[in-house]
Amino acid sequence: MATGTEPHPPSDAHGVRDRTRAAIASGHLRTDRWWLAPASTAAGLLAFIVYSTWRAFANTDYYHAPYVSPFYSPCIAQNCKPMHAGPNWEIFGGWWGLSPALLILIFPLGFRLTCYYYRKAYYRGFWASPPACAVPEPHKKYTGETRFPLILQNIHRYFFYAAILVAGILTYDTVLSFRNEKYEWGHMGLGTLVFLLNITLIWAYTLSCHSCRHIVGGKLKHFSKHPVRYRMWQWVGKLNNRHMLLAWASLISVALADFYVFLLSSGAFDDPRFF
Repeated sequence: MATGTEPHPPSDAHGVRDRTRAAIASGHLRTDRWWLAPASTAAGLLAFIVYSTWRAFANTDYYHAPYVSPFYSPCIAQNCKPMHAGPNWEIFGGWWGLSPALLILIFPLGFRLTCYYYRKAYYRGFWASPPACAVPEPHKKYTGETRFPLILQNIHRYFFYAAILVAGILTYDTVLSFRNEKYEWGHMGLGTLVFLLNITLIWAYTLSCHSCRHIVGGKLKHFSKHPVRYRMWQWVGKLNNRHMLLAWASLISVALADFYVFLLSSGAFDDPRFF
């Protein structure tokens, strides 16, 4: 406990060093490896950022019948590779010369960036705001999400609506994966299992969103008068308890699905067929 007899910090000090705080020499008293969690989070997110950036700008090896990379679906530019009965919507004309992935990734990216779990992850992992519980952040002041760019976090619900549409399109792509390279139905390959795993995790993560939970059961004063919404709210709540796990699992699965299509399209190996 501080006695008040210790020397006061400089007048321009802030945070735990502020003159109004107890005069404790140490910034924090944690002796465990508190830095390990934010460092691991930063490493994992940074690895995905590097990989997804490379794949988004590559503009190649994203389609191998019947599989299309989730990074490029739906493909809404004119310079997309033709995909038989696939998600080809030539909304953008020939003037768009960059990778078509850049037109669609903004929606799932915006959904994840504004997600409550990912806010905690990159706030701690990259901005040290704060890096861990009971560890002070190295910033002079805290303004929360009231100023640009963090005020954009408030549009998370609208990104949720877009994420639902993207998940629906990826579901369609998964259905199309039950074809062979000649677009004949009734076939299943290893890629089909990869796509099934990915879309399951994508839907689980999307529906476990805090905004989804509020939309389903928010603003209800009497659950007894809304039994259906109450049951849905309970179900989404159970998913929400695993939101962090589902966030990481779906992040890995979407990268895995893209990488699998890349390997097939680049000729690294052939898709094993079960039937």
